[in-house]
Amino acid sequence: MPVKLSAPRRARLSMTSLIDVIFLLLLFFMLTSTFSKYGEVELMAAGAAPGESGAEEDRNRLFVSLGGDGLALNGQPVDLGRIADLVRSQPQDSRGHLVLISPDAEATAQQLVDLLAALRQVKKLQTVVLG
Repeated sequence: MPVKLSAPRRARLSMTSLIDVIFLLLLFFMLTSTFSKYGEVELMAAGAAPGESGAEEDRNRLFVSLGGDGLALNGQPVDLGRIADLVRSQPQDSRGHLVLISPDAEATAQQLVDLLAALRQVKKLQTVVLG
């Protein structure tokens, strides 16, 4: 007597759990990614640009030495939080200040960026990084 076997029935796949997993993955990647805004820091290296005719000659020059142990403005130790106020208090002409920044070997890039961000508050200020 032949046995009649029925073909196995395929159950329908529920898409609900797949959608839940996709939303959980989307939520995970949204929460773990960074949404920070990257800012740019203007940086001008020392040296005369072609066609430049000594426009900085009349500007009041300030010298900032940046070391691993701290800052010095014109040879006097200063705090990073007060440097913008000290630069503002220096006498200036109508074109503003020219700040020459000299980082030493122990100065980190983060210290230089922090200094440039602090000096950005001063109007009519041009910074030049030496070496």
